[in-house]
Amino acid sequence: MHPARRAALTSATLLAVAVTAGCESGSATTASRATTPGCPAVLASAKQAVEKAEDVNAPWTGPTTGPKAVPRKSVVYVAQTMTNPGVAGVAKGAQEAAKIMGWNFRTIDGHGTPAGIQTAFSQAIALKPAGIVIGGFDPRSVARQLQRAGGAGIPVIGWHAVAVPGPSKSPKLFSNVTTRVEDVAKISADWIIARSGGRAGVVLFTDASIPFAKRKSDLIRKELATCSDVKVLAYESIPIAESSSRTIPSVSSLLSRFGDKWTYSAAINDLYFDDAAPALRAAGRQGAGAPVNIGAGDGDPSAFERINGRRFQAATVPEPLSEQGWQIIDEFNRAFAGRPASGYVAPVHVTTAANSGGALSWDTEGYRTAYRKIWNR
Repeated sequence: MHPARRAALTSATLLAVAVTAGCESGSATTASRATTPGCPAVLASAKQAVEKAEDVNAPWTGPTTGPKAVPRKSVVYVAQTMTNPGVAGVAKGAQEAAKIMGWNFRTIDGHGTPAGIQTAFSQAIALKPAGIVIGGFDPRSVARQLQRAGGAGIPVIGWHAVAVPGPSKSPKLFSNVTTRVEDVAKISADWIIARSGGRAGVVLFTDASIPFAKRKSDLIRKELATCSDVKVLAYESIPIAESSSRTIPSVSSLLSRFGDKWTYSAAINDLYFDDAAPALRAAGRQGAGAPVNIGAGDGDPSAFERINGRRFQAATVPEPLSEQGWQIIDEFNRAFAGRPASGYVAPVHVTTAANSGGALSWDTEGYRTAYRKIWNR
């Protein structure tokens, strides 16, 4: 009771309250504590953020003005590996947009090895294109080739090439197309807070050997800590390359340690839940039950399949791959026209079985119409 109201009560009323409390307040307080989270303001904010992020009909918030299509250009997309669904999805979107522009577009596969990527980038430079895309790998791995491209006056645009979206001075990129890791981490944590009603026991899966991944999981943990009744039970670092062999024993151990206290999970990559499923199934857990899992990024087709089938993953924060491919072509068009980068960063989206429509990827609304109008195509 607020102190001002308590002071206004008469002593007789206080006595009556004290007597009543002596008989009944214990059970009432216990019930209240069981149903009311310790972070009502945080919970309300999280619910609002999640509702916005789950909206599949959100209006286009990207650029609506820019240069008309610059004719007769060519772009080479150097892929980290085309077996990566994210890399391949962006390449497909960029190829679609380049065709509308009337440009030549070519993909060269680096096959996921440092030597393969360096060879692919050298091949791209030899083609003397108007622009080169770094598709999902660290520009530092091709530092010499990147310098050669700069010397030849070839603008380079990255997709997930560096941690921060937009132009980069070192390494030199006209722009880097990616969502903000801060936004992805926050909405992932907010989804857990909102769905759990502000009460959850959470396990975080990360790869602490990758600075970007560790930062993402640290940001998730920081956001979860804003709600006092959400507890991080464990912080599991499993190298992505070793996920298939190490996740199952890790999950079995976590189930043994925490049992029903483990109600939610977040992972920096959806694949952890693919690898966790056998251990959860062996323990008798139901695919739609606890722990309820969200992938903080990517959104590859296998994640959508698990979500749609309610098989040990309930949500993901997918990249809008096709839209980002179109954005890459728009950024090149700005570079070719002597204009600055657009500065656009796609907002985060949360996919669940309730809003996926059975799809196997996230494709936003409005970007095709908006870009074609800008390009006069």
